[in-house]
Amino acid sequence: MQRRPPIGGNFSRFKTPGYNGYAIEFSPFFENKLACASAANFGIVGNGKLFVLGMGPQGLMVERAYDTQDGLFDCAWSELNENQIVTSSGDGSIKLWDCTLPDYPVRSWMEHGREVFCVKWNLVRKDVFVSGSWDHTIKLWNPEMPSSLTTFQEHTHCIYNTVWSPTNADVFASCSGDQTVKIWDARRPRSTQTIRAHQNEVLALDWNKYREGIIVTGSVDHSIKVWDLRFPNQELLRLHGHEYAVRRLKCSPHDASLVASASYDMTVRIWDTLKPDNNLVYVMDQHSEFVLGIDWSLYVPGQMATAAWDETIIVMQDLPLMR
Repeated sequence: MQRRPPIGGNFSRFKTPGYNGYAIEFSPFFENKLACASAANFGIVGNGKLFVLGMGPQGLMVERAYDTQDGLFDCAWSELNENQIVTSSGDGSIKLWDCTLPDYPVRSWMEHGREVFCVKWNLVRKDVFVSGSWDHTIKLWNPEMPSSLTTFQEHTHCIYNTVWSPTNADVFASCSGDQTVKIWDARRPRSTQTIRAHQNEVLALDWNKYREGIIVTGSVDHSIKVWDLRFPNQELLRLHGHEYAVRRLKCSPHDASLVASASYDMTVRIWDTLKPDNNLVYVMDQHSEFVLGIDWSLYVPGQMATAAWDETIIVMQDLPLMR
């Protein structure tokens, strides 16, 4: 029988009045800095705002805030420049911001035909990032170039997430409303592998940081699956516990077995993917609306940040992970 996981930990809260959180990411350069992409009116209509937050003894404080004409759906810190962040927007635009400069982006691109739902910076090569859109395309970008380097077009539905391999500079994965995950080599125009991952839209995707070829997917069907890319016809593990769609997944940067999930059921859950059973090790139920953004701290084991539609960012520390 599944044991009830703990619901403890220390929480710091920050309100984003009028803006619903879509994505949150710790800085890869500073342990006390976060970026949050948000949208007014749940991203349906209205403005967006990028929050750059610092964590101190008094909790979270705004260091910079940038207003946009449309909602922001994702953000990613540059892996080259400690002050730069790229964002994706509901108007199809991608913008590059510099935290040392006020008010305006340092660069803006408008190539996608619909909402841009995800941006991910290359962790290995560091000078490129990818974007995924509801126009069914993925684009590869260099922040110094005025236009995209490549466009990848195979998905037949909205692209919800992309993620780079943590070990291969040219390989990334994408997930879509067409129920598939595709593996790409950025040097090739066509995907190298397609996995029919779920029987419903695939909203969430991440790559294990330690186990090469292991990815995790989350779906509208409430489930999370663990895959070995060498055996794409059958998942290694299927995790159940969320009551609604799984919106985002993040593999731990400190532990090869741990995966965090955020869901429309307003919870964040942490799973041990190497246990034979009782995989659920932690539940956080502090939000009162859909949770769309989660991230692990790269510097502090057991620290995690979340962003939700309840206009609240939560930073959790000292998580009581039952192992």
